[in-house]
Order: sequence, then C-alpha cells, then structure tokens
Amino acid sequence: MMFQQILVPLDGSPLAEGALPVTVRLARISGGTITLLQVADVSYAYLSYGVMQPAAMHAILNSSLANASNYLDALLRRPDLAGVTLKKQVVLGNPATVILSMINTLSADLVVMSSHGYTGVKRWVLGSVAEKVVHHAPVPVLILRDEKPLLAHPNGGGANGVRALIPLDASARSQDVIAPAAALVAALSSPGQGELHLTQMVMVPKESSEGAKSEALLQNARQNLQATCTCIREGLVANVGPELRFKLTWSVSVERDIAEGIVRVAEDGERAEDGAVIEPCDLIAMTTHGYSGIKKWTMGSIAGRVLQATRLPLLLVRPADMIRKEHLEEEGYQNNM
Repeated sequence: MMFQQILVPLDGSPLAEGALPVTVRLARISGGTITLLQVADVSYAYLSYGVMQPAAMHAILNSSLANASNYLDALLRRPDLAGVTLKKQVVLGNPATVILSMINTLSADLVVMSSHGYTGVKRWVLGSVAEKVVHHAPVPVLILRDEKPLLAHPNGGGANGVRALIPLDASARSQDVIAPAAALVAALSSPGQGELHLTQMVMVPKESSEGAKSEALLQNARQNLQATCTCIREGLVANVGPELRFKLTWSVSVERDIAEGIVRVAEDGERAEDGAVIEPCDLIAMTTHGYSGIKKWTMGSIAGRVLQATRLPLLLVRPADMIRKEHLEEEGYQNNM
C-alpha cells in the first residue's frame, strides 16, 4: 500500500496547516504514519548577530527550537488528527534542504505541503520552498492550495470522487505519475467514484500546407493514449493494483502553449473531439522531466510553469530513471572521496 510514511512540513501558518485534513485521510486509508516537520530557520538571526555575540545566538536557537516544539505538540493534540499515528520533528536549518534530507531520514513515500500559487503562467520563477522541494524530492509531492482545497473525505452517504488530470507525452517518463495518482484518487474518493483523465497536448503547425503532418501528430497522440489506457486496465503500466477502482478516460488537445493548455483543461474543462464534455478537474498530476542537480534551485519546465500558474492542487513526481541516476552519481562521488 502506498503512502506509509507521509511527511508534512509546517511553518506555523494556517495555509500550511491546510495540508492536514487530506493527509489524515490518506493515513487512515493506508494505516500510515504522519510526521509533522517544523524547520527553525535562523539564517536571518545569524546575519544579524553573527559570531560576535554567541550568548545571544544561543538564546535565539533555544527559543526557536522550543517554540517549534510547542507548536507541534499543540497540533498533535487536535481532535481532528486523532486516529492516526503521528510523530514530530523539529530541525534547525534551511527549510527546503531540511525537508529533502528528512525524506531520506524517514524513508518518506509522500510529501504533502501547502503553497501559495497562481502567479500567472508566463512567469518562470516561483522561488518558494515548494518549488525547490518538488524539483529535487525522490518521492511524490502533493502541493495543496487554499484557493481550491482538495476533497478531504467523502460526505456522509454521498458518492464523491476526485478527478485528476494526468498530462502525458510520448515518453515512458511521463507515465511514472500514474500509480501514485491512482492511489491518491482512490484514497480520497468514494469506492469506484475516482477518475483519472489522461490528456496529451499537441502543438500543430499553423500552416494549412502542414495539414497532413498535423493530423499525423494528432493520430499518434490518440494512439498513445488509447494504448496507455489499455495497458493500465490490463495491469501492464504503472503497477496499478486491481483494488484501486476508478474511471479512466482520455482526450487530446491542440494547444499553442503546453503549460497553458494543461492549466486551462484542468481548471475549465473543454469539449473533446467526439463532442463529449470534459469536466474540470480537482487535481493535476504530472511528472517533472528536468534534471539540474541538487545545487540548482530553478525548475524552468512545463511542470514548473503549471505549479506557478494553477489554482488546483498538484501532484508532482520525478521520473524514476532520473532518481536512479542521481543515486548512482552520489554513490560514485562518495566512493571517490
């Protein structure tokens, strides 16, 4: 069962605490453990006091740690968090670096965090802790928004389902998000009510003389999505277990800008080629394809632009082959030291 160790970074704000209802729902379904993490970031204090006033610096460190610990203790006593296994971690350091380190320390398999979003699809740099984490985390990261909260639990007696948009391309990498997205949708939906909607954005030439080429691109996209759906249903893609019951649909969209198209279809829906109406989604789930190394903090990718632009929750997954490559590089570096 996925999501056995869930890491929730908190900064003391109501926005960050908005990640808790969904996280508790996931932990109850999986029987997993939630670790609440508070990072005491004292970098500004260091800049202010420096090494010339060690006594003042020591007092600031102790106060920061005590405040963070007391804050998490208060959260652990909240009635709405009852019924799941909860742990707390208080760490000094840079928030993004600490979060990435704690993923490995705790063997976390999911990070859930809230982030302000919606800076406009044309802007490329978000500059937030969330962006740094999703670009380097070796596990899925669920980014929640206060503008569009994700369904935390089915309402009593009703049939409720989470609908996730999964943008794919022709690469195998893009399919790495399917299994965690399916597990997430199944956990947050009434039985059999969740839906994965696969989509492929196609950029076709404007010139009419390129009509044949445009149709070929569209046909290739249709065949790719049909084949992917068939493989998912037959258990040949993403190791999606038969216990995860959900509806599976797909559509192809013609777009001038891939990131804009993903956000538009997810938030507004559209009319498919066959005339069927594609409803707006509750969640976007996609892989990040960028590979930049741990020291680089910019994303500069379609996934990064979607993260910056959408009001919707976003599940981001780094491709498995890229994570393996990083591990091999780190092992090689350590062996050469």
